[in-house]
Amino acid sequence: MGPANKSQTSPNTFLLLGIPGLEHLHVWIGIPFCSLYIVAVVGNVTILAVVRAERSLHEPMFLFLCMLSVTDLVLSTSTLPRMLCLFWLETHDIAFDACLAQMFFIHSFTAMESGFFLAMAIDRYVAICHPLHHTTILTHAHIAKMGASVVLRGVVFFSPHPILLKQLPYCRTRIIAHTYCEFMAVVKLACVDTGATKRYSLSVASVIGSCDGFFIAVSYVLILHAVFRLPSREASLKALGTCGSHVCVILVFYSTAVFTFLTHRFGHNVAPQIHIFIANMYLLIPPFLNPIVYGVRTKKIRDYVLSCLKVKFS
Repeated sequence: MGPANKSQTSPNTFLLLGIPGLEHLHVWIGIPFCSLYIVAVVGNVTILAVVRAERSLHEPMFLFLCMLSVTDLVLSTSTLPRMLCLFWLETHDIAFDACLAQMFFIHSFTAMESGFFLAMAIDRYVAICHPLHHTTILTHAHIAKMGASVVLRGVVFFSPHPILLKQLPYCRTRIIAHTYCEFMAVVKLACVDTGATKRYSLSVASVIGSCDGFFIAVSYVLILHAVFRLPSREASLKALGTCGSHVCVILVFYSTAVFTFLTHRFGHNVAPQIHIFIANMYLLIPPFLNPIVYGVRTKKIRDYVLSCLKVKFS
């Protein structure tokens, strides 16, 4: 029985369609998605374990990295297991409350990811431009306040999403043409005017994303200005390499997020397959890349992991 026939029998559920037009490839699409998820989980859990075990890593950069890792784990785990059930087991049904919960986790933790990128950019700015004051500016108390502010912002601004959608009547089809419960995909199913609800969501996302992106850009411009003034060419190249990899991860996150935002706002002619693929990359690639860029390329973490492996296999 196809999703369209089941939609009328369970009024308390929605039906995730997956990637429209590519249903016959769902099994194969799930393989790289699962691989990305495994790497993301193993990488981020490793970072958390290493920083927890090694006291010398209890520095601002690594503490912010732990916050980012937790965010990545929640973000990917709130989407990937359910998505793989859709791809491999053809489990289209999702309870309405579970759909709203998934939506809240996706949007709030995406905002947190953006906030932790900004916090890490600020940390790099202070470390490179004001190295003598780094430990006095970014104390553990200040780090805790910054982390709490990022979490609180994500929760406060995106808690209204499930509350607003809970109040709407749904008299149209209950089929969500997506791989997960995205806010815009769900709100389109309501049978009342949802213009104000859509404007709230787009406004919050655009304000948070643009403000974070602006301050991240300013931080890295100031960092680059300071790097090019370093007397040692070797130190300049090292700092540029570190900042370059960080900027690449941030660009992947924001470029996919901006594409998704603009598609909802203006891209009515964008093919659904492209839109859904980019929306999935927006949730999968950063959790996959962050442990590689911030973990593998960080000498202290790499050396600790290698020393543990040597002890285990010696």
